[in-house]
Amino acid sequence: MSEDSFRSVEIERSSVGQYVVRNVRGGSLSMGTGGDDSFTPVELLLAALGGCTAADVDYVTSRRAEPTGFTVEVTGDKIKDETGGNRMRNLRLAFTVTFPEGEDGDRAREALPRSLRQSHDRLCTVSRTVELGTPVTVVDTTAAAAD
Repeated sequence: MSEDSFRSVEIERSSVGQYVVRNVRGGSLSMGTGGDDSFTPVELLLAALGGCTAADVDYVTSRRAEPTGFTVEVTGDKIKDETGGNRMRNLRLAFTVTFPEGEDGDRAREALPRSLRQSHDRLCTVSRTVELGTPVTVVDTTAAAAD
């Protein structure tokens, strides 16, 4: 893997069911199990799905006109599947994006459907990874860290 392709976050426990997620740039956010206002891991998955496509769409359309409104509602159903395992289904990203009247706004409105398709079909790493499925490896490095 090249240095340009590698991505990582670190998650540190702050108390029972409470964690701080940090990125390599120094950003952090609270994550929890739903007992307070912290984001749950599932909510972060939904945010990542919506945020990835939102960034793609925003980049393309805002070059034509600054949006007057830009929201994304990301929804899904958390279920127990036939194996008894938890997972999400019915994932949906609903974009409501408005632009000012005029030629620039018209150009942005025209670009919106195409930018949504391009993000979904090839640009958004998060939704493509979820849809295509990627194996996840879980390892215990406790002994190696103690050495």
